[in-house]
Amino acid sequence: MSEPRTRRFVILAEGAFGEVSSKTARGVIRFASTPTVAVIDSTKAGRSVGDVIGASAGERGHVPIVATLAQALALPEPPTALLLGTAPVGGSLTGTWRATIFDALAAGLDIVNGLHVFFADDPELAAAARTTGATIEDLRRPPSRLDIANGRQHLPGKRVILTVGTDCAVGKMGVAIELAQAARRAGLSATMVPTGQTAMMIEGWGVTIDRVAGDFLQGTAEWLAAEGEHRADWAFIEGQGSLDHVAYSSVTLALIHGTRPHGMVLVHQPGREVHTLFEGVGRYARLRSIDEHIRAHETIAALVEPSKVVAIALNTSLYDEAEAHRIIEQIAAETGLPTDDPYRFGPDPLFAAIRARLDVPPAA
Repeated sequence: MSEPRTRRFVILAEGAFGEVSSKTARGVIRFASTPTVAVIDSTKAGRSVGDVIGASAGERGHVPIVATLAQALALPEPPTALLLGTAPVGGSLTGTWRATIFDALAAGLDIVNGLHVFFADDPELAAAARTTGATIEDLRRPPSRLDIANGRQHLPGKRVILTVGTDCAVGKMGVAIELAQAARRAGLSATMVPTGQTAMMIEGWGVTIDRVAGDFLQGTAEWLAAEGEHRADWAFIEGQGSLDHVAYSSVTLALIHGTRPHGMVLVHQPGREVHTLFEGVGRYARLRSIDEHIRAHETIAALVEPSKVVAIALNTSLYDEAEAHRIIEQIAAETGLPTDDPYRFGPDPLFAAIRARLDVPPAA
């Protein structure tokens, strides 16, 4: 039997790398254990990942951006899988991408797909995969498990933390990952619970909860939390959407009531004034204040089980470092809550404050 090959990603982000819609690409590059060897975006070819997204690339800023799949395949360590790195509205497949996917399958590359369109159900793509023995992973395919929430109690000694946000794409996934890493550095067992396709690519398990039928949303959130508790003492659950987003509030509500967290971490981007996808759409556009969000999340959680916002995690990427620190101090003073940018300045202080608020004594 042949040894399994080492997986290496080339990320398809044509025309969008560095934009909000490419958050999948950014997350995988920074956090995934699987290395990214190249990003495909002809509009930025010749530059590096770090040139475009700066420090958010982590230690992988050197990864090249190429114009074509052929250029990626010619690298000294070529990719073994093509990953769809953008999240267009509705998760649809564009015509130019389809040609690149066929080329990847013809070269024997696996396909990792987070779009709402399932490639394995496409007869032509499936046939192309069979020809070369490539695999197609459709991460948004709903799980076969269909549970209705039953109000299971958390296991003794466990802590479940849910990241919630003032909008989509503010950094809820990254904050959950960073806090889990901080907990492990503090000597605790911790896991991040993926509820979206990007986190599934990073962690290797989970459910893309936005494809689950409504009756089973809370039940799916409930068993994901249970799985997190079985894996570790601290389960940091990736949030989705926002309570006041006219398009995506349903998944936010389901995660709050399904996971019934011991505490919530509110993620916000200072300087963002309107909801993603609703720029200039009038009354649906405006982001509510942090105070309004704290009250709303705590009120809605308490309808099922009380939970408090225990910290504020900021995404200060729109500001320089000095202004970012000023904003952090201001919001901490205004809310009375531990506040920091764990992505930019490290998550250890914020996790320590969360731990203290949940009355968990530090290790001896």
